[in-house]
Amino acid sequence: MIRTSSEILFTVGLLVACIGTARADATKPRGGSDGRDSTQGTTDGSSAWVWETRGEFSFYQDSDAVTVFTPAVSGAVSDTLSGWSASGSYLVDVVSAASVDIVSTASPRWQELRHAASLDATYQAGTLGAKVGGSFSSEPDYLSAGGAVTGIAELARKTATLELALTYTRDTAGRKDTPFFVYSLGLDRYGAVASLELVLDRSTTFTPTLDLAYEAGRQEKPYRYLPLFSADAVARVPAGASPDLVNQLRLPGKVAEQVPDDRARYAVSGRLAHRFKHSTLVIVDRLYADDWGLLATTTDVRFVFELGRRWSIWPHARAHLQSGVSFWQRAYVGSELGMALDAPTFRTGDRELGPLWSGTLGPGARWDLGGKDPRSLSAVLELEGTYTRYSDALYIEQRWAGFASLQLEAQFR
Repeated sequence: MIRTSSEILFTVGLLVACIGTARADATKPRGGSDGRDSTQGTTDGSSAWVWETRGEFSFYQDSDAVTVFTPAVSGAVSDTLSGWSASGSYLVDVVSAASVDIVSTASPRWQELRHAASLDATYQAGTLGAKVGGSFSSEPDYLSAGGAVTGIAELARKTATLELALTYTRDTAGRKDTPFFVYSLGLDRYGAVASLELVLDRSTTFTPTLDLAYEAGRQEKPYRYLPLFSADAVARVPAGASPDLVNQLRLPGKVAEQVPDDRARYAVSGRLAHRFKHSTLVIVDRLYADDWGLLATTTDVRFVFELGRRWSIWPHARAHLQSGVSFWQRAYVGSELGMALDAPTFRTGDRELGPLWSGTLGPGARWDLGGKDPRSLSAVLELEGTYTRYSDALYIEQRWAGFASLQLEAQFR
């Protein structure tokens, strides 16, 4: 399954690939990837229909021998007079991995494809609106399908926009080359999201968001097996211990990962966007907690500078810090009971559930090369580097990763 090593890429891919409808309100500093408003009015007599398309090629590589190549395409259509709009996206992750987790199990490098698609439609009549959407993702051993319903209300003379969404996703995990009816793990995800965009002045917006989620089902990874150690050997297992050292110190055999069957997640975030004369600053801060005991904070900053009518550039930075889940242990203590192993009830080898911190930094640039409307055709290039430090995990202490994305956007009226 394509999991932790490419989650960053998948998140970025979805954010980039899914085109939402934009309200043509000049007081709101939002819109395209560079923070500028990507819409214009129709007072010149042009059609009310707006068509947008976007193609993207992105590449991810990290120091843990994981490579991901992602081609993606998305499109949107809207009628600014009737209030209807629709958008959709499709991407493919082409993954090749020989990470330390694979090496530690003496498995060969593997390659895999994941297909992901989304589709949504929005209708807004006056100050009220509604949005429905669905998504689907498939891998050789994993299926995910979900939907969302969102209500929209513009309040206080459109200086406040309230959105309330309910989401549901069904995930099914299995083993490659094994039919789901023979072996599968099911997981149901229920979510509720409330956000309120506030126009503070002609140049500033602030958007607080509350995100609640509940997950019920089997959440362990079918392929993940953990080593167990005697109480005496645990003290000799340092952070970042090599597979050879782990195999020397561990008890015979391994046990499958096992985590709780339900999980409640809570997140609150705030997005501040301010439009200067020739630049836009966007800051997002997010606090996260769940009943597994994981606490996290993420801060994201993007500062876009316009260099004339056709060029804009920006630095982008992100910082993430988290604790581990309450049952996290670098080395789990077990004991031999005849031919079996006695292990803690809950145990995981997913280092993304352990204590870590990461930092991301990189530049971006946009070139608007359309004719009468420069933004009718644009090219966007983004380059990012990420460093992650795992303070209490086996096999690895740090990871370097690079991400590159080239996008081509077009708009028709």
